[in-house]
Amino acid sequence: MTSKAWPYEEARKLAKRWPDGRPDGAPVLFETGYGPSGLPHIGTFTEVLRTTMVRHAYHELTGGAPTRLVAFSDDMDGLRKVPDNVPNPELLADHLGHPLSRIPNPFGTDHPSFAAHNNALLCDFLDRFGFDYEFVSASERYASGAFDDQLRNVLANFDGIQGIMLPTLREERRRTYSPILPISPTTGRVLQVPVEVIDAAAGTIAFTDEDGARVEQSALGGQAKLQWKVDWAMRWLALGVDYEMYGKDLTDSGVQSGRIAALLGGRKPEGLIYEMFLDEKGEKISKSKGNGLGIEEWLTYGSKDSLAFYLYREPKRAKALHLGLVPRAVDEYWQFREKYADQPLDQQLGNPAHHIHSGAVPEPRSLPLSYGLLLNLVSLPGVQDRDIAWRFVQRYAPGTAPETDPELDRLIALAINYARDFVAPNLKRRPPIASEAEALRDLDDALAALPDNAPADDLQNLVFETGKRHFGKERLRDWFGVLYETLLGSSQGPRMGSFIALYGVENTRKLIAEALTESP
Repeated sequence: MTSKAWPYEEARKLAKRWPDGRPDGAPVLFETGYGPSGLPHIGTFTEVLRTTMVRHAYHELTGGAPTRLVAFSDDMDGLRKVPDNVPNPELLADHLGHPLSRIPNPFGTDHPSFAAHNNALLCDFLDRFGFDYEFVSASERYASGAFDDQLRNVLANFDGIQGIMLPTLREERRRTYSPILPISPTTGRVLQVPVEVIDAAAGTIAFTDEDGARVEQSALGGQAKLQWKVDWAMRWLALGVDYEMYGKDLTDSGVQSGRIAALLGGRKPEGLIYEMFLDEKGEKISKSKGNGLGIEEWLTYGSKDSLAFYLYREPKRAKALHLGLVPRAVDEYWQFREKYADQPLDQQLGNPAHHIHSGAVPEPRSLPLSYGLLLNLVSLPGVQDRDIAWRFVQRYAPGTAPETDPELDRLIALAINYARDFVAPNLKRRPPIASEAEALRDLDDALAALPDNAPADDLQNLVFETGKRHFGKERLRDWFGVLYETLLGSSQGPRMGSFIALYGVENTRKLIAEALTESP
């Protein structure tokens, strides 16, 4: 097992961490984190997907050593600002500073809190993808006392943690910083105030409440939470986390949390530091801004496997994440899936399809036509209907049918959605100039001599020969540009032989006739 695919490189870190497995055969624990201050987006989901890929790679490396995956929600965090993309923002504004799990639900669903609604959205999507995970809520763990031992540990090492954290803060922040954040008994808000440890073993702290009164209360049982970096370190110890990946923006946090974990008597998990996703403007995706790509948005236009494919690729490189990427991601996923069966083992282990499908790449290995070609078809007037599109597909690929080819059927529906929303509204066919019209008439005459079901390769050769007669070998790119712009209304397009075979010779001649009527 020498594959350099990144999931295997990550899995080797764990194999080195536990050369003989965890003591007493305990499972290696993988963790992913989610902050439910905003709606889940693809960036949130990515951590679970990529971590699952590392988890499977570890199973392969170790011959099936036991593992667990915990999806942890930081729902005890205080709400810092109202997200831009939620209903009833005034309801949230009235609860700024309150733990996310103790804020009313603005969505009108049956979930008891803002965090519970967002947590449910995340779990619903993870369940739909078939992930094997355990959901863990910070609020539940704090309130149940499951974190109490480690909270006492933090209080016992209060000064040492301050020594790690204070040098990293601005002077103003140092004056109020405390590793532990009490919950105000009067307002219910998470307080950013200095804290005095009264009795670490008993878990008792003192602080000044918002009304100016000095309060002594327990830090246990959900009456306090930890600052983010301290909380991260505490959680690693309390849960026994062995692996957690995180974004590049948390690099410094990872270093400081690792030092705190060591102070508390544990060790930092292994993990990958990945680059961030950017929106179409090149800005970092943010849950509170709502500029991230919604999970459902991608699945309206692309398959879940195409999403997994895009998220698998190059995790250490910053990448844009927007709907314009869907067509290429769909087609590239199928290209890798088609190659898989005929590849030697070392190449299979580096094939994205291997990691997307946990080594069980499904049949069929390929589709008879690409998503890009389907887009060109269903962008034409009168073809934005699933049944009509299938008639063209069945002529191009005899023997296919919705009942026997469900993935192709789904792809047709997705292409129709994408064409309707992004392609067709922007298509504008231009009239050909005189010399271009002459070449189109020549192509039409050549097509007239062929049957309607002529093979794609014959049609491609015919298009090439026509282009060479009128544009020469050096300007064939210009010829194809003419075909795309005058027949399809786009600056780029498909392999024309395949398109004509799919759309039909007679229908293509009608496109040419329409273009020629616009010629001056």
